[in-house]
Amino acid sequence: MHFTSERHLDDGVLEREFTLGEIPGILWTPTPASAPAPLILLGHPPLGLRTMYPRLVDRARHSAAEGFATATIELPGSGDRPRLPAAEQARADLRRAMEAGEPVTDEIVDALVLPLVDQAVPEWQAALDALLALPEIGGPVGYSGGVISIGVRLAVVEPRISAAVLFAGSFVPRAVFDEARRVTIPLHVLLQWDDEGNDRQAALDLFDAFGSEEKSLHANTGGHTGVPQFAGDTAARFLTRHLS
Repeated sequence: MHFTSERHLDDGVLEREFTLGEIPGILWTPTPASAPAPLILLGHPPLGLRTMYPRLVDRARHSAAEGFATATIELPGSGDRPRLPAAEQARADLRRAMEAGEPVTDEIVDALVLPLVDQAVPEWQAALDALLALPEIGGPVGYSGGVISIGVRLAVVEPRISAAVLFAGSFVPRAVFDEARRVTIPLHVLLQWDDEGNDRQAALDLFDAFGSEEKSLHANTGGHTGVPQFAGDTAARFLTRHLS
C-alpha cells in the first residue's frame, strides 16, 4: 500500500488516498487516534470513486464521529481502471433488453455481475490485509453498501468481517443465492421499495436465503437514490453495535 496524498478534513478526519498495486483507494481515520480503530469497508456501485466521492466521504465522516476508520477501493472496470469487456457487453445487452421491454435473462445477469465479483472480492481482501497492517487500524471489521453480490461473497469467504450492511437493488445471479445460504454473520439489509430498476421479489428472495441467525430487512418508500437519513442512521447504529 502506497499513500499518494493526505489532507485533514474540517471535522477531525484524516483522508489519505492510496494505491494498492494499480488499484486506487481512500482511507479515512478519526483524529486524534487514541487506539487502533475498528474498520468499515465502504462498498459502492461501479460508477467510479470520483462520482461516488461525495456520498462516500459523507459516510466516512459519520463513521469517524463514532470512532471508526473507513476505507474504499476502486472497483474493477471503473474509474481509470481498464474496462471489463464481458461486463461492457452485458451492460449493452441489459440496456437493449430493458429498452425493448424484454426480460433480463440469467445469462445477461451472470455476465454483468459474476466477473466483477470474481475480481473485486480478492482485491478487497488484499486491501484488508494492507489496512489491518497499519498501526492505527484494528478490528473488528464491517462491510457496508455497494454491489450486494460482492457483499455476499465477502461475507462467505472473509472471516475477518464480523457484520455487514447490504443494499438491495442490483441484479443478483442465481449462483449468489446459493452463496447467501452460507452467510452466517449478522446482516442489516436496506431495500428501496419503489426502486424502478430493482426486482423487488428477487431482493426478498435473497434476504430469505441468507443463513444468518441475525438478519433484518428495512424497506423504505422511494427510488434507488432516495434512502432516507433515518434509514442510514439505523444501519450505522447496527454496525456500531456489532463492531464496538
